[in-house]
Formats: sequence, structure tokens, C-alpha cells
Amino acid sequence: MYLVIIAWLYVALMMAVAEATSPVGTVLGAIFTFVLYGVGPLALVVYLIGPRRRRADPSPEPDGSGEAPADPVAPVRKEP
Repeated sequence: MYLVIIAWLYVALMMAVAEATSPVGTVLGAIFTFVLYGVGPLALVVYLIGPRRRRADPSPEPDGSGEAPADPVAPVRKEP
């Protein structure tokens, strides 16, 4: 995922540099290009799919009954 983030920022930066060095472009336009095409969408995507959005602590009561789940296999007793 970090490779995609770096590549996205690189492309947005190159777009901004091309606009800033163009005879009809401005530095202010380049800043807006970098923010609106690079940082803005990337921040939204990282926020939506980033690791901080995942649930860190799953609920201990998945069915909501309040009882502890039963063991799937009953214990085996040894015969004397």
C-alpha cells in the first residue's frame, strides 16, 4: 500500500512541477494542483482503508446472549 501512496504523490508532484514551470502556469496553480489532485484524495483513501479504521477489539459476545461460548469438543475422561 505504501508503494501506491508514494507513486500517487510522485505523479501529483510532477503535475504540479509541470504546471509551475509552464509559461501559462503559476505557482499558486501548482500548489492547488498538488493539494487537490494529490494530498486531498490520498488523505481520504488512507483514512477510509487505513489500519486505524479497523476494529481493534472484537466483541466478546458475538451473538449477544451474554453467555460464554461452549467448547466445541467435550473433555475426555480417563477410565481407572
